[in-house]
Amino acid sequence: MQTVLLVEGNSDRIAIESLARRRGQDLDGVRVVSLGGVTNASKAIAEFGPAGANLRLAGLCDIGEERYFRGALERAGIVAGPGRADLEELGFFVCVRDLEDELIRSLEVEGTERVLEREGDLAAFRVFQNQPFHRGRAPEQQLHRFFGTIGGRKARYAEALTAGVELERAPGPLVGVLDFVT
Repeated sequence: MQTVLLVEGNSDRIAIESLARRRGQDLDGVRVVSLGGVTNASKAIAEFGPAGANLRLAGLCDIGEERYFRGALERAGIVAGPGRADLEELGFFVCVRDLEDELIRSLEVEGTERVLEREGDLAAFRVFQNQPFHRGRAPEQQLHRFFGTIGGRKARYAEALTAGVELERAPGPLVGVLDFVT
């Protein structure tokens, strides 16, 4: 049976595929589909789920978008209990805050800065940190915002950050959804 793994955006797809390669997990039979935004979850679940192609479904979303996934699943007749564990039993995992936050937490500030240095962006990050608006913020907040300031940066760093994290410290939602689909 084919599995469709629904993710919010391209950076999520890249991170999932990168971590799967690093963990030696074969994604044959798993199609990772970027929704281009969580508001497309209902359409995708209808297309691939029980009312459509009737494929096995899984998903990864940010905490702020969990309600969209829940609603889309319920409209498709797939009802999860009220807790996060109930969603996970169905194969849908939630990043606390978002993917970047999960990766920054796994790498910690120093590890994330090492990735920035390898990618040639540490100097740009230091300039960013010294901007008045960002000076008083925690380094984790500064890093999170830095990844979202230029279009394409989140996707570019999805692989670099995933490659930099120690496998035993890989973010739980990514590990969970990969274990579910493989």
